[in-house]
Amino acid sequence: MSRVIGFIAEKGGCTVKSLLRSEGVSHRLLVRLKRTEIGIARNGVHCRSCDITEEGDIITITLPEDKKTEKPNSGLYVPVVYEDEGIVIYNKSGNMPVHPSAGHRSDTLGNCFAANYPDLSFRPVNRLDRDTSGLCLCAKDAFSAEALQKTDIKKIYYCAAEGKINGSGAIDLPIARERESVIKRTVREDGKRAVTHYKALCQNDYCTFLEVYLETGRTHQIRVHFSHLGHPLAGDDLYGGSRAHISRQALHCRKMVFIHPLTHEKIEVTAPLPADITRLIEGDKYEK
Repeated sequence: MSRVIGFIAEKGGCTVKSLLRSEGVSHRLLVRLKRTEIGIARNGVHCRSCDITEEGDIITITLPEDKKTEKPNSGLYVPVVYEDEGIVIYNKSGNMPVHPSAGHRSDTLGNCFAANYPDLSFRPVNRLDRDTSGLCLCAKDAFSAEALQKTDIKKIYYCAAEGKINGSGAIDLPIARERESVIKRTVREDGKRAVTHYKALCQNDYCTFLEVYLETGRTHQIRVHFSHLGHPLAGDDLYGGSRAHISRQALHCRKMVFIHPLTHEKIEVTAPLPADITRLIEGDKYEK
């Protein structure tokens, strides 16, 4: 199903292309729109991207129809914490992959999305690991996806790291792919810069409960950084954590804040801690 998005020319004298580019429409999408029947219109009439706008003109783009790739699974349920015409934000569970793969053909967030939106392609903006729970932002169309890639999205994570960590600080250590592994990452001098900010919230004899904010977004960043410091996440056996108290890494995307690329409104959403992490942090009496 195609979708129409409109923009108002607040002043005249610029090209339709310039207006659309300033609103976040990429060069690649513009090329696709030119090949779409009535892909770009001014005041309801087909126009060219080089046409000059006048003040008050309404420029609309008709997004090309999507081609679905995921198999729908109507039996999956993932809570939706926010939704509008352009985006949907899910609260993903801790045992669900985002994308279908060889071992997960029909039990992923992509399969759930396909069942909820049978005419749309799945476009996750932030990709959580299979065993990381919490907020996952998905775009419903190409324009929203491209605009969100350029949007500053602040994500706050909660995690439980083994051992005692006091106060707050920042971990600034480069991360690279482990040479002997396709999946695993490691701290190494030739890696890409990675910065993790953290604040200890409470702790007990087993672990410390932390609030974490990422300045960069490297694969497995939180897991790698705390493991390197000798405090792997509880349950994260890939990076040295124990599964004695929880069966997956104790990591949850708790909060997300960003400016909506279309409405320009501030979006702020939260996802409650799942039961397994709640049991972990309430299992013993914590010291504040």
